[in-house]
Amino acid sequence: MSDKADDFAPSRRQFLAGAAATGVGAAAVAAGQVAQAATPDPLITEVQDWASGLGDGVDATPYGLPIQFEQDVVRRNVEWLTADTISSINFTPIHALDGTITPQGCAFERHHSGAIELRKEDYRLMINGLVDTPLVFSYADLERFPRENRVYFCECAANSGMEWAGAQLNGAQFTHGMIHNMEYSGVSLRSLLQEAGLGAAGDFKDKWVYVEGADASSNGRSIPLEKALDDVLVAFKANGEALRKEHGYPVRLVVPGWEGNMWIKWLRRIEVMDGPVESREETSKYTDTMADGSARKWTWEMDAKSVVTSPSPQSPITHGTGPLVITGLAWSGRGAITGVDVSVDGGKNWSKARLGAPGVDKALTRFYLDINWDGSEMLLQSRARDSSGYVQPTKTELRAVRGLNSIYHNNAIQTWWVKADGEAENVEVS
Repeated sequence: MSDKADDFAPSRRQFLAGAAATGVGAAAVAAGQVAQAATPDPLITEVQDWASGLGDGVDATPYGLPIQFEQDVVRRNVEWLTADTISSINFTPIHALDGTITPQGCAFERHHSGAIELRKEDYRLMINGLVDTPLVFSYADLERFPRENRVYFCECAANSGMEWAGAQLNGAQFTHGMIHNMEYSGVSLRSLLQEAGLGAAGDFKDKWVYVEGADASSNGRSIPLEKALDDVLVAFKANGEALRKEHGYPVRLVVPGWEGNMWIKWLRRIEVMDGPVESREETSKYTDTMADGSARKWTWEMDAKSVVTSPSPQSPITHGTGPLVITGLAWSGRGAITGVDVSVDGGKNWSKARLGAPGVDKALTRFYLDINWDGSEMLLQSRARDSSGYVQPTKTELRAVRGLNSIYHNNAIQTWWVKADGEAENVEVS
């Protein structure tokens, strides 16, 4: 593997020493300006308003909110994607975030009949079907079971779906923002099923559970019992606090590594069954249309995928030439991310990116590549590898198998064309 990007490797010590020697302030460096050594910076030499008086007291915002200077870091929808926002989706601003944990307040939403309000005191969860003792749990009942805390990503199966036939949406938030990564707290579904008893199910082979929510859409999905007994959580907290209304308060299902439609919100019933229900959400939707018109189903797992979040169309280069941090996210529903490569020339040459932390099973991984940008145009790409040995494919490779008719499970390599002025655009290369 060529390391052409190493040609851009920055010498930050040299860069910073040069800035100090010439008296270039931080603001001037950021703007690519040249300053005289004797030019004073009023942000250093003059007392500013914020240092001249008292700030807010500790009770000014009982529940903390983002500062006004970050008001653009919000979820956004695409109006023409759906007829109404009641049954629609919005997108996480992944271009403006760093690290891996997504704040609940800007984690993407997907609703089929709108986000409902359901009090904890009114919450009930039924387990029935092929169980020894059908049970109904209250919220307080769930809190008494052994607790688990796990970090997982949740990705809509349609994430990047608009990009199947060509470059469509100009921004990482819109091409890849149907994803979030949070620490969920709750109880294992296995514990609840064992409490009800599975003797009546007999041989677990070919047994399923059907899970449904309390909202008006009656959104329900079939899950193999083997998965239900493995790592599925019945969650009531995210990132340490109660679930938000739009994320299924007070209780939702967490199905690690599998498509988000199976993460049923406002979870109300789990039925153990002899086979799948073949519901609307697993027949008319959430199947993959192949080139010959046939549809494949039960493609639950989300394959390894990555995207450069900055520079990108919503996060252009504004500081001019010099040291540049290329960063992005990688994830896999089949295991942990083991490595990410980044290309600045459309996939001709690749450089190994630095992972922000070792990959975690079925969770987002942050990657970085530090270069010294000389102002040349770039065709930025990232390519993820996971612990199963799988390597993220190009669009050409994916289309050779799936054709152009699909919507779901597009995990192809994304390309950003970064221009000499630092602006970026969604493009395809061949």
